[in-house]
Amino acid sequence: MADPHNAASAAALLLQIVGALARELHPRRSLTLTLDGDLERDFGLDSLSRVELALRIERAFGVRLPEPALVEAATPHDLLQALLSAAGGEAPLPAAPATVVRGDGAVAEAAAARTLIEVLEWHAAHHGERTHAVVEDDSGGETPLSFAELRAAALRVAAGLTERGVEPGDAVAIMLPTGIDYLASFFGVLYAGAVPVPLYPPTRAAQLEEHSRRHTGILASAGAVMLITFERVQPVAALLKASVATLRGVVTAGALRAAGPAAAPFPSRNGDLAFIQYTSGSTGDPKGVMLAHANLLANIRAMGQALRVDANDVFVSWLPLYHDMGLIGAWLGSLYYGFPLVLMSPLAFLARPRRWFAAIDRHGGTLSGAPNFAYELSLRLDDATLAGLDLSSWRFAFNGAEAVSAETMLRFGERFARYGLRREALAPVYGLAECSVGLTFPPPGRGLLIDRIDRSALAEGGRALPAAEADGHALRIVSCGRPLPEHEVRIVDAAGREVAERQQGRIEFKGPSATRGYYRDPTRSAQLLRGERGEWLDSGDLGYVAGGELYITGRAKDIIIRGGRNIYPQELERAVGELAGVRRGCVVAFGSTDPATGSERLIVLAETRAKEPAEREALRRSIHALAIDVAGIPPDDVVLAPPHTVLKTSSGKLRRAASRALYEAGTPVAPRRSAQWQLARLGARALLGRLRRALAAGAGLAYSAWVWALLVLLAPPVWAASVLLARSRLPWTLSRLAARGFLRMAGLAPEVNGLEHLPPGPCVVAVNHASYLDGVVLVATLPRPMAFVAKAELLRQPVLGRYLGAIGARFVERFDARRGVEDTGELLAAVRGGDPLLFFPEGTFRRMPGLLPFRMGTFKVAADAGVAVVPAALRGTRSVLRDGSWLPRRAPIAVTFAAPVQAADASWQGVLELRDAVRARMLELCGEPDLALERVSPPPPAQRS
Repeated sequence: MADPHNAASAAALLLQIVGALARELHPRRSLTLTLDGDLERDFGLDSLSRVELALRIERAFGVRLPEPALVEAATPHDLLQALLSAAGGEAPLPAAPATVVRGDGAVAEAAAARTLIEVLEWHAAHHGERTHAVVEDDSGGETPLSFAELRAAALRVAAGLTERGVEPGDAVAIMLPTGIDYLASFFGVLYAGAVPVPLYPPTRAAQLEEHSRRHTGILASAGAVMLITFERVQPVAALLKASVATLRGVVTAGALRAAGPAAAPFPSRNGDLAFIQYTSGSTGDPKGVMLAHANLLANIRAMGQALRVDANDVFVSWLPLYHDMGLIGAWLGSLYYGFPLVLMSPLAFLARPRRWFAAIDRHGGTLSGAPNFAYELSLRLDDATLAGLDLSSWRFAFNGAEAVSAETMLRFGERFARYGLRREALAPVYGLAECSVGLTFPPPGRGLLIDRIDRSALAEGGRALPAAEADGHALRIVSCGRPLPEHEVRIVDAAGREVAERQQGRIEFKGPSATRGYYRDPTRSAQLLRGERGEWLDSGDLGYVAGGELYITGRAKDIIIRGGRNIYPQELERAVGELAGVRRGCVVAFGSTDPATGSERLIVLAETRAKEPAEREALRRSIHALAIDVAGIPPDDVVLAPPHTVLKTSSGKLRRAASRALYEAGTPVAPRRSAQWQLARLGARALLGRLRRALAAGAGLAYSAWVWALLVLLAPPVWAASVLLARSRLPWTLSRLAARGFLRMAGLAPEVNGLEHLPPGPCVVAVNHASYLDGVVLVATLPRPMAFVAKAELLRQPVLGRYLGAIGARFVERFDARRGVEDTGELLAAVRGGDPLLFFPEGTFRRMPGLLPFRMGTFKVAADAGVAVVPAALRGTRSVLRDGSWLPRRAPIAVTFAAPVQAADASWQGVLELRDAVRARMLELCGEPDLALERVSPPPPAQRS
């Protein structure tokens, strides 16, 4: 066994190992072995090869390499540094971690919960000490997390966010690796009333610029105000702050948890946004799927019903928490049903795929799954690595999130049957972020259902006809099951008409899990809806139904129409990827319009390490021949590119549209840049961003100064004239003209709707209170004088009190009960005498958005006087001038008056009903959360015998 403490000898042996593996993979390729050579570009070691490389290094040196190094290392020098570090005392992977969880059969479903917050609150209240999750770290150690511990950590995060000015409704991005910090941060954002936006953290220095570009687009699209991240990537995250105008801060989860005492959870409703899931796509075109608490809980309950889950289940997952399958399917589903979750990072799986199966074995995992590439990668493990595994507990092995290969699943079932896996457990599934995560599932224990169809019939007419037994070119497509309970799927043609069975078309769906659209993107939200009533949603996928089962044939936007034939790129990409000299999984086929003829051309872009002209020409000929065999036509162009050229999403899906855009721009092969170069570019971009923000801040200060100058110019003469002309209508008329002029010159002229709802006689107008600006806006808006009802403390202010008295305001004592009753009697007399009154029933306002509890006086006066209450709503004034701020900002303002509401009678019940009706209408109009909402804890579940 080699000595890893001797750097020189360790380097020499390490290069021998790398070189030996590289020569096995590429025997015809000449190699130059240096510590600074690129593992992928120079030695041809892709992610699959790294698994074998890690095993050889650890056997040779007798140490265990840290898993992040195995995934992130770009050169042998990086591996050497990790090797020397491991030899310096890194703890070995425990043979049998102390924490082993197994379902105990206890009833734990949060059945009455209406929001994710209620789910966690219910579990913490009923069995807070119970283990919710076991989180594996990089060394293989495991940390249990109880429901109560998750709640306590989340509340501390919420307190930290609130201290930093995060308000309900704000978007907060989370860019953290898998771990307890992620779980606590996600719920901490919810507990603060904000909306989580998951982002994937960068894993390699070579990806910094691409990550930055994509994340900048997402953060800007979401309008994120805060980014929660971790120490190692904080410098890069700080650069994002300079590029995103809304991003006020970058903070670590640890810093948030160090905040003061935790506050109570913000009261959320089932229709509120639970998080925004940004779908995989091109860098500059992010789509944020809006998912409400109701959507998520409907999807989780439907999936649980389809899978027949109970508290005896154990979910084992390495799926990333920034992706819907890991976040909703694995974590939130386990949280809802209360069965244990064993959680490891995606890097742990990529570095050591055996850990996935070892965790299933150790914890008795019953539910687990992954995209197709993971099953393919697992087939590379040798028998010695898999020895001793028992996978007999695994009852549902789902395969989703990318195209499912029938060949991969068949080979996986055959290979792992010797380790106890029942082939009936294999389950291709289908879902998409727009339906939360899951849409169709096969029945548990059914196993694979594979349809063999005629290749030509599908390509030429879109018909999925069963192929003859002797047809050696038949397509094999796996069934993804049937729609989840309360969900529906249909197949439609280009005109939106539903097609017959076994006819390919566009997949549309509907159900309670479906999103209401894309965040701040009404155009694409409208494009998502289909059908006469807009009740169906477009999946963007193609497929057909046979025997009630859904079969997926590809993405609608990826299909290539060439010579009257429909060409499905996935099949051609898989076939080309099998050619010697081509990197498997790094081939993309797409259609590109010929500008001269207008017809679509077939383009194949394939990664290769071949450099010799003769070798590359032979590879092109092979791709041409293969395309004719698979697609029936030759490609119009074959582009051979070096590694890392083919663009992929964070979840590993091919980005065909983005690759086509690069090709058509004439730059399909992007040059690779060093991490230092990327950081320099990011720094320059950040500097420009700071400059733009500084200019914007300067413009904001100039605007604030202009507003205050207008106020100083207009307020003194209006005040003096009003005081002198008190007890007449002139102060109101003068104030109205001044208020209108002020708002117009400040660029704040409000949009006014519903003035026709104001009755000509006596009435009560109830308005939400959001800002010091509210009175000015209302005076400018109201068509006739109206007495504002204000707190008596204002009367004692010499300047403001005299002015309010001059324009006819009436005052109510809030702290002296006897005097308050007298004041209310005076208000009642005024209304009965024909005076309209305007109330702010909240009594005050605060910086945080939301409708505060109402005081009853407004509605008691209206009911006793027998007059109607006109609900009115102000929108935008809080954004212009918030409580605690003296710097006005430009923002749109709207005032809306609703139809009057009359009390049924003057009884206490009648007053309560009047208040509730006005409040409901005001909430609908103002667009802010209900801060008076009382959450009712769900009752404990009935005990099962």
